[in-house]
Amino acid sequence: MINAEGMHPGFGFRVVAGTPEGARIGRLQTPHGEVETPAFMVVGTRGAVKGVSPDLLEQVGAKILLANTYHLAVRPGEDSVHALGGLHRFSGWSGPILTDSGGFQVLSLADLRSIDDEEVRFRSHIDGQELRLTPERVLDIQARLGTDIAMVLDDCPPPGVDRAGARKALERTLKWAERSVRHRESSAVGDSPMAVFGILQGGAFEDLRQEGAERLRELPFDGYAIGGVSVGESRDVLLQTIPWGARHLPVDRPRYLMGVAGFTEFVHAIDNGVDLFDCVLPTRNARNGYLFRRNAPPVRIKNQRYRDDDRPIEEGCDCSTCQRYSRGFLRHLRLSREILFMTLASIHNLRVFYGFLDDAREAIRNGSWGAFRDRFWSEESPDLP
Repeated sequence: MINAEGMHPGFGFRVVAGTPEGARIGRLQTPHGEVETPAFMVVGTRGAVKGVSPDLLEQVGAKILLANTYHLAVRPGEDSVHALGGLHRFSGWSGPILTDSGGFQVLSLADLRSIDDEEVRFRSHIDGQELRLTPERVLDIQARLGTDIAMVLDDCPPPGVDRAGARKALERTLKWAERSVRHRESSAVGDSPMAVFGILQGGAFEDLRQEGAERLRELPFDGYAIGGVSVGESRDVLLQTIPWGARHLPVDRPRYLMGVAGFTEFVHAIDNGVDLFDCVLPTRNARNGYLFRRNAPPVRIKNQRYRDDDRPIEEGCDCSTCQRYSRGFLRHLRLSREILFMTLASIHNLRVFYGFLDDAREAIRNGSWGAFRDRFWSEESPDLP
């Protein structure tokens, strides 16, 4: 058993089962509850998952929610969230919450921002007002929001970045990480316990990833994330990048693969010791009528062939959507643009993802991870999530 020492008060992490390959089950303790890992963090960018209430998230198996610092700082603003009781009370989600720092928006909103070694300056995508983010300010905002786990500000480079660009983003991210640590140690950041995770960059360059991990782990973070993946690169590049970072991050801290999900990605990352994931894939695809299944190609619910289909999305699925509704009815809702469709489809897709990770953890727990992994690779289909 591996126990983390020196984490921020109120937080803990211990590895309770593992395999020689690196797959492991962990227990991440937070002030708002415990999360068993490997775990998927459902994305509620603005504090809510589109069409899915907190009680329904709990029913499908969600234990931890991810929200976004940039978007909440722009609207309604951290002071409003604080005045309304903090992010947990504000959102109605009582479990742990991790907030991204806004680093991804450095990439995704490149036309609306400028960046230097001191800060990132955004023009709000809503009203054009300026928002300035520094490593220090980002932690202060997240503390004001009342998050459990805060991410440091990072410089996320675009896909295909050359070596010089990857080196520049890595160096800036490490300098910002150092500033984040100094700010946390020199000031009282927030009124409640808050863990802080560092982020690894380095592009698609193995030596930069390894160097970055070695330098990052010298800083006293409560957890460590692999950033700069799933930003538009090919799946092959994504998969080869994962172990370059994960294998060199501390074994006694949670490891978080940012913005990545899917069965192939889960299996590959878990095999390399990753503990946490997040992605909009299950809910975004659900809203667009693309319904995943564990053991078969997805259902594209708008197809004519489902008009009179009285079967559930997937036989044997234990989600409330499959227990009650037919493909024919769901197709009718989708074509009629009924809001209910977003909820029912998202419930199913999320349950597919949580169910897969339930099985993965059980395989690690009972010593059959190798067989689980090898069976998946032998049966892998490009149509699976």
